[in-house]
Order: sequence, then C-alpha cells, then structure tokens
Amino acid sequence: MRMKRTTVLGLVLPLRDSGQSAGGWLYESLRAEVLEGRLRPGARLPATRDLAQQYGLARGTVINAFEQLESEGYIEGRVGAGTYVNKVLPDDLLEVGPGDRPSLPAPNKPQRRISDYARRVRLFENFKIRPSRAFRANMPALDLFPTTLWAQVAARRLRRVSTNLLLGCGPTGYPPLRDAVATYLNASRGVKCVAEQVVIVSGVQEAIDLAARLLVNPGDRVCMENPGYPGAAIAFKAAGANVSALSVDGEGMCVRETSMRGARLVYVTPGHQFPLGVTMSVARRLQLLEWAGKTGAPILEDDYDSEYRYAGRPVPALQGLDRHGQVLFAGSFSKVLFPSLRLGYLVVPPDLVDYFSAILSVTNRHVPLLEQAVLCDFITEGHFGRHLRRMREVYARRRSILLECVQENLSGLLEISGVEAGLQTAGWLHEGLNAESVAAVAATRGVEVTPLSRYRQAAVGREGLQLGFAAVDAKEIRRGVRELAITLEKELKTVRRSESRSGLRKHVRKSV
Repeated sequence: MRMKRTTVLGLVLPLRDSGQSAGGWLYESLRAEVLEGRLRPGARLPATRDLAQQYGLARGTVINAFEQLESEGYIEGRVGAGTYVNKVLPDDLLEVGPGDRPSLPAPNKPQRRISDYARRVRLFENFKIRPSRAFRANMPALDLFPTTLWAQVAARRLRRVSTNLLLGCGPTGYPPLRDAVATYLNASRGVKCVAEQVVIVSGVQEAIDLAARLLVNPGDRVCMENPGYPGAAIAFKAAGANVSALSVDGEGMCVRETSMRGARLVYVTPGHQFPLGVTMSVARRLQLLEWAGKTGAPILEDDYDSEYRYAGRPVPALQGLDRHGQVLFAGSFSKVLFPSLRLGYLVVPPDLVDYFSAILSVTNRHVPLLEQAVLCDFITEGHFGRHLRRMREVYARRRSILLECVQENLSGLLEISGVEAGLQTAGWLHEGLNAESVAAVAATRGVEVTPLSRYRQAAVGREGLQLGFAAVDAKEIRRGVRELAITLEKELKTVRRSESRSGLRKHVRKSV
C-alpha cells in the first residue's frame, strides 16, 4: 500500500539584491509574503530542505530564517506536521481595527477640569536654536567647549560602567558628584556645606520650583528683585505665591523691612544680579541675613553665573555668611559648560535635606546618572577648573572689547554698566528711546538685544537693554556695536522729529 504524501508548491520569492545576505533576504521575503497576504494565515510552508534546494541555500540559513519568524510570531512549527503561517499575526495586534476606533467626541463634551496650578502656570520659553550673533545673552561660548575631551571622559566612564551605575542612585544625586560639588563650592564660592547638603537637580529652574513647592503655600508672599529673573517669577506664581518686586540699586536688592513684611521666601541673585549685573554689597548682604534671622524666612540664593568674575575682589556667597541656616544656594553647570547638560545643584540647610529628598523621590527620582558620573569625572580630573580659567580669560577679553567699542561708538546713546561678572551686561538708553522699538529695529540689522522691561515685575522708570558678550567673538562684537550705533542714531532722530512736531503743535495752539 502506497502512503499518501502531502505536497507543498514551491514559493516564488523576489530576486535577491546584490550585497544582501542570504539569511536577511529570505527572512524579509517570507515576512513580506505573510504580511501582504500571499501566504495566508494557516498556510503550510515548504520544508526547510525543499526551500534550501529550490534557492540554492544552505539548510542552516533557511532554519535560522524560520526560527526568527517563529520567535516573532509569524509562523509556528507543529511536530510531525510541518510549519504553518500563524492564524493571528503580530502586526495585526499593533493595528486598530475599524470597529475599535474611538468615536469622535460629542458636540456637548463637558469642559475639561484642570487644577489651580495648571491655570496659574505659564510657558517659560527656552533657548531658540539659531546661529550665534551679537549680543545674545545668557549663553556661553559653545564653540570653545572641549567637546573632544568631554567625549573621551564619557567614553572612558562608559567602558567601565558598573551594574550599580545602571541601576540608579538616590533622589539627591550621585554621591561622588555631590562630594565633588561640595569641595568645589567650599573652595571657590565660599559656601559652607558638606556633601550631604548637596542636592543634584536638572538646573537652577528645577531648584527654584522645588523650593517654591516645599517652602511656599498658595497666598504666601515671595520677594524678588525688580527687574529680575522671569523664570523665578513664573515658578512662584504657579505655586500660588504673591510676588513682591523689590527695587535694585548700585548695591543690589534694596532691603526694606516694610516692603518685606510677611514674606515667606526671598529670591535673590547677589553674585551677579539678573539682569542688571550689579554685585550685592557686603553691607546689604548682612542686612538681608539679619532680616532673615529675625523673621525665620528662608533665602534662595541663585548663583547662576558668578564663576566668571573679571574685576574687584571676590565676594563670598551669601550662604557662606549665613549663621542661622536660612540660605539655600543654587547653581548650574549649564552656563559654565553647555546648556543641554541639564545638571545643577542646590545646597540646602541640614534640616531640609529629607524634605527635598522626599519630593524628588516622587517626581523625577533622580537626574540622569550616567551624565552625573561623567560630570563628576570631568571635575575630579581637573578639566572643569582648567576650562573655567580658560573661559574667564576669553570672556574678560570680550568684555573689554565691548566696553571699548561702546565708549567709541555709543557715547551719548547707551550708558553701559561697569559689569564685573557674568556672561552679559546692561546698558541704559538715551532718554526718549524705547527699548522694544530699538530691539525690533536692531534685529533687522542682525543684532540681538533684550529690553530690560521684559524682566520687570513692576514699573521701572529707565529704559535699557541687556547685551551678552560671552558667546560672541571680537569681530562680531565690533560689528554688533556698529550696527547698534546706526540703529540708536536713527531711533533718536525719529524721537527728536516727533518731539519737534509735538512742540510745534503746542506752539500753534497757544498762538491761536
């Protein structure tokens, strides 16, 4: 008696491209046959031996292709019965069927409810990606950052990465980095702290947000400088605080007990006031600390770019003068290294460490650990200190060139402040000039300046501009000053013509 034998017709597969491996071609071809419906669910495939003979392949190549398709759920092997196309294909599971699509919302859909916090928070614009030009503020010289060295440090760290580093760390950050930051701040910024007080965050903005949520309740009063950093004002208002704007003079923020009465938090930039650039005097610092000691209100010190100081004696951090444990000290590596490195630090009084740890544990857990480890190596191997010294010299030269060019070309049009630190400075406009109008016209000439009015929380009389110099080379600084001079001269002529016409109209009315 002859046994009945089931036969399977040979498959017609597309031609193999030159350079394509046999296994890859067979896998892709069979998968396409299944997905495009030429091999239907339940269809039996040729035996591996037959398929190998048909296309002149090694049987192992066919077996490997079959095993990959089976592991991905396209086919299934049945013992003693052959190999079949699965009745339910994996790609079908990834697609929404016509009957599964959600219906469109009804016209009378109820209004979405959001929290009070969501109603208060406002978008805070980040850096816009565009070519560097005069006089972009708040930006380091990225073209001078040692990217090759950073890549070497990162590669070395990744080559010896440990399981613990892949696992993660506590919410306050990578312990060796916390220790390195504490050592640096004690030596270079006059901060008094130990590693346990250092909290690694994604930058000063997160530090401000954390402090606001931990120290401020809705309706509480928060004092800050006017003009001041808008990112802080946005964070405080989102937390429900009532922001009181305190004026700034040549010694920094004005400390007046009557205007600060009932404040639950004071935010200040004493090292290099943002955006005016003045440094808070020691007398004013001691006055603020005395007030905080009497009232018990904490102070959030933002030391955003004070690593770069070009003139005068270094002034110790406000936190280093604090005897009552009232100052929280925040800083960032974004301004001194590069903006996309979202790493900063917050030094908190010992009694607040556990609170900050708890709030971080339920938000971002911790900032990216591998980047923390690379930064730690960059600091402990001495690269960070060398980079700071080099950039301090570069920025000092660019600052000097800016001051010289302003004196030569903008005398009587723009009064530049004697900036002693940071990446930018402020300039006061000739009376009658409008900063917003100047900025708009300057932009048409390829010059970027920021009106100081954009940083105001309350009215400030004099019109001025913020000018960055750190990210701009000497040639661009000179070009920018020339173009700004042309802009200011034209604007001033327009103002004087307008005043002249206005004066003439008044004279005519009086005569009539």
